[in-house]
Amino acid sequence: MKKVSVIFGTRPEAVKLCPVVLKLREHPDFAPHVCVTGQHRELLDQVLDVFGVRPDVDFDLMRPNQGLADLTARAITALDGYFRDQQPDVALVQGDTTTVFAASLSAFYNKVRIGHVEAGLRTWNKYSPFPEEVNRMLTSHLADYHFAPTEPARQNLLREGIPAERVFVTGNTVIDALLIAVEKVRAEKTVVPGLPPSWWNEDSGRPLVLITGHRRENFGSGFEAICRAVAALARRFPDAVFVYPVHLNPHVREPVFRLLSGHANIHLLDPLPYHQFVALMDRSTVILTDSGGVQEEAPSLGKPVLVMRDTTERPEAVAAGTARLVGTDADKIVEGVSSLLSDTRAYRDMASKINPYGDGHASERILQTLREQFFP
Repeated sequence: MKKVSVIFGTRPEAVKLCPVVLKLREHPDFAPHVCVTGQHRELLDQVLDVFGVRPDVDFDLMRPNQGLADLTARAITALDGYFRDQQPDVALVQGDTTTVFAASLSAFYNKVRIGHVEAGLRTWNKYSPFPEEVNRMLTSHLADYHFAPTEPARQNLLREGIPAERVFVTGNTVIDALLIAVEKVRAEKTVVPGLPPSWWNEDSGRPLVLITGHRRENFGSGFEAICRAVAALARRFPDAVFVYPVHLNPHVREPVFRLLSGHANIHLLDPLPYHQFVALMDRSTVILTDSGGVQEEAPSLGKPVLVMRDTTERPEAVAAGTARLVGTDADKIVEGVSSLLSDTRAYRDMASKINPYGDGHASERILQTLREQFFP
């Protein structure tokens, strides 16, 4: 039996790795060992509850106003001790967070093989997204197994000299997670507490615009522009409802609450548990986001996505027509949302596209690849 350390620290990582943990638990050849850094505390715990995953080790590293250098140093130290103690056969990490880079470097120092889930995403701009672009590039050159979600991601890795025999196209595990969650929320008729019932009811005919935002590169003037755009849209479309679960980071919350409070058809929420957020995506008409994961999830639900970034490491969504870049330019945001809310053909054109990120079986492909590597 091979010991697989599954390491994550943030909500998006947990969403994308919990389906892999569940698959590993089902197979007699593998013993998963879950280690979390606690990089996102409250948000992380919400996801673990949905999937029934309990960490074997929890470092709870996050501190108020913690800088990237401090978090990285503390994570490397903690994870170095973890690898020396546990000595797994392979460590699985996902994506591009500080936890991913720290875990990969610590595993390398301890000569533990590394599997990188969602490998090969690139913008080719090291400051966009920051620090994620560099985190994932460095991880690619430490990893032994690269689980690329798409063929373009595989090609990115080959361009950087990663051996082709170490790169495996699997699809994205976020679709696995979404399909598990959406089946559950539909069966349980999950709603979001605090939202007026008339807003929640799709039969009301009121379109719902879901907004999420948290990227560091949008702090300051970017979030100011985003909020001005949402306020303008709320005035232009008084029958539409705008729901914004606001990230806990004070750089996000300050401009959002200052500029968007008091609008009758804008509802500002605290971050939602994963299953409630999935229910809200399922209810939404249009999604306005700077999140990477939402760009991947929403097309499986037939929801057009407008991306509030100037670059994206997920160009497949843009190429497929399921997502469109609008940046943080207030006029472009207003124009993009207005088109989707008022032009039936434009809406249908985006909503009907096929999701390029997979079929919900990525975790199975990752498991099969690990079996082939360890039990040829």
